[in-house]
Amino acid sequence: MSDTSHASSGPDTAVDENRLEELIIEAQTALPVELPALANRGACALGLDNALIYLVDLQQQLLIPLDEALESLPVDRSSAGWAYRTVSPQVAEADDGLILWMPLVDGSERLGVLAVRTASLDGVRMRRSRMLAHLFAMLITSKRAYSDWLAARTRTATMRMPAEMLRAFLPPRTIGSSRCVSTAVLEPAYDVAGDAFDHSVVKNILHTMILDAMGHDVNAGLTTSVAMAAARNARRGGADLADIVGSVDQALAQWLPDYFCTGVLCLLDAETGVLRWVNCGHPPPLLIRAERVLARALDSPPQPPIGLAGPLAPAARQVHEATLEPGDCVLLYTDGVVEARDADGAEFGLDRFTDFIIRSYSAGQRPAEVLRLLIHAILDYQRNQLRDDVTILLFEWNPEHW
Repeated sequence: MSDTSHASSGPDTAVDENRLEELIIEAQTALPVELPALANRGACALGLDNALIYLVDLQQQLLIPLDEALESLPVDRSSAGWAYRTVSPQVAEADDGLILWMPLVDGSERLGVLAVRTASLDGVRMRRSRMLAHLFAMLITSKRAYSDWLAARTRTATMRMPAEMLRAFLPPRTIGSSRCVSTAVLEPAYDVAGDAFDHSVVKNILHTMILDAMGHDVNAGLTTSVAMAAARNARRGGADLADIVGSVDQALAQWLPDYFCTGVLCLLDAETGVLRWVNCGHPPPLLIRAERVLARALDSPPQPPIGLAGPLAPAARQVHEATLEPGDCVLLYTDGVVEARDADGAEFGLDRFTDFIIRSYSAGQRPAEVLRLLIHAILDYQRNQLRDDVTILLFEWNPEHW
């Protein structure tokens, strides 16, 4: 909907700036549980009727209201879900007016939706609804880092302890800038142990990593947690890619000498498109260009897993390099993706995996939505009974589009 129309000033569109300023100041110290009431008051200060906050659940299947008296909404079969999936406003009729569903987005990370009720809709109310959604996306992001209530509200099942420990280390599902975006999914959401992903931006450099530890217990979770901590410590100290991998090798050899993991670590220069990567005993990254997979484009000679000590430890890690083209996508994944089996024992397979992604991109889906649809397709294929952890990370370099 266009913002170009302008409503004349009047009682129904006037903004109480003093009240709005008070609410913004109050928001800084508000408890997370106070956000629903704060959203309502913010809506009133902007000349709107009221506002409701819905956050997406851990598996991106439901939009769960922060008002505990309300029912959740399906992501796949509702106007609210349409706004979440497409990251676009959606208008729906209500008994007493209209509901404007606004996506709640922090950077590239989809958090949920904001339901704004209004008697009528014009350019002024649309802009104010968008402002309110931006404000509460920032508030939710800042407060969920320390709020167990927000974390619990977005869960639909009991989380096992290894998964709880591992998820404490995971970054947001999606990060991005004007030049690139990285997004990831991980299942089983409440029972994962050995898989993990990481992505971070350092100036104009996108760092990505995927890990698969041996086993499926607390020790597997410890392995990937130590690996992520070591990688971040080296990265924040200014280490290059080879030294980051070396730091992870040393940390696992020192603290968990009987455990190791496979993994791929990548570094993408978001200005030039130069990609550098190290593959440590893991399935090779896949490069998708112009809606097709470039066979073996990012293959490299095998290197040992991360964390091997003694005579098995590698002398030095080999770093490989390639230059991406605008629009290229790189896929990192764990073997649980392609090894998922249906009731007859047939594997999901690499071809089905890549074909699903290409078809979703062709349909105009955004990267985060592509992976949301894909992970649900894999779960459905295996009747929601995964035999192994499934983790997928996709990053796209498209400076001319994003």
